[in-house]
Amino acid sequence: MDIIGFLVETGFWMATIRMATPLVFGTLGELVCERAGVLNLGIEGIMAAGCMGGWMWVYQGGSLWGGVVFAAVIGVIFGLVHSLFTVYLGLSQHVTGLGITMLGSSLSAFVFRMLLPKATTPPKIIPFHSLDIPLLRDIPFLGEVLFSQSALTFVALAAVVLVAFVLFKTPLGLALRMVGENPLAVEAQGLDVFLLRTLAVCAGSAMMAVGGAFLTLSAFDAYYIGMVNGRGWICIALVVFSSWKPYKALAGCLLFAAFDAVQMRVQQQAGMAIPYQFYLMLPYVCSIVALIIMSRKAAYPKALLIPFRKGER
Repeated sequence: MDIIGFLVETGFWMATIRMATPLVFGTLGELVCERAGVLNLGIEGIMAAGCMGGWMWVYQGGSLWGGVVFAAVIGVIFGLVHSLFTVYLGLSQHVTGLGITMLGSSLSAFVFRMLLPKATTPPKIIPFHSLDIPLLRDIPFLGEVLFSQSALTFVALAAVVLVAFVLFKTPLGLALRMVGENPLAVEAQGLDVFLLRTLAVCAGSAMMAVGGAFLTLSAFDAYYIGMVNGRGWICIALVVFSSWKPYKALAGCLLFAAFDAVQMRVQQQAGMAIPYQFYLMLPYVCSIVALIIMSRKAAYPKALLIPFRKGER
């Protein structure tokens, strides 16, 4: 097939941006947590909980934007739990995060089965529709690519700008970055390290949950168990790929989504000559190679994974 011709198709870039959107939310959320010195391995479960919670809100008669807000609230709750164990009690961030992933994933499936015990096929909702703005939609290529997306995609792009601005242009962002680099210096300035880390984890977890909600409220119109499908783990890798910088994180998300879009097209063209699992593997292999190349000189937050205990030197 003509790969070059495929790469300049509007359909390819429409699919790439759509598939990158949940990764953008998740990667930004993980980036904020890690900038504050907390590794959040609960991202997979938090995305699953946001995925189911946002969908269930709409299925029970709520609005789409209400579902997004409800998913964010679920993320904040999981963030508070993660903060309690890792920030205040100083327990292992790895173990706590994995526990939250298992809790979020299993609890989502349990609640779904409890509320809809007789559902044999995934019930459907009316999801977000693509934006159709006059004049802008008619811009050659760019208008067709961007304005075929839902409003949540533009929220994700705005979140990249907002996170970059807050982290690098505001006193709050400086404080958040410093608790991930040198929390003792932050304490010496009279700031509450525990509170700053908790705020970062809660805000990051809210974005992760919204990334999950995108899958059921925009990309698809139904919820099924396991639909997050490892996206959370990819987001953790993308944070390293981005060197903990929001704009590079956006580029990494688009790169992985492009790999995924390519494998889907190649799989369709090649037919059954090669097992489909081989094509599913390709985006992850390409991402691992890119991660190795880009992360060799990555400067990680110095206090990442290190519990802060007040008064200790």
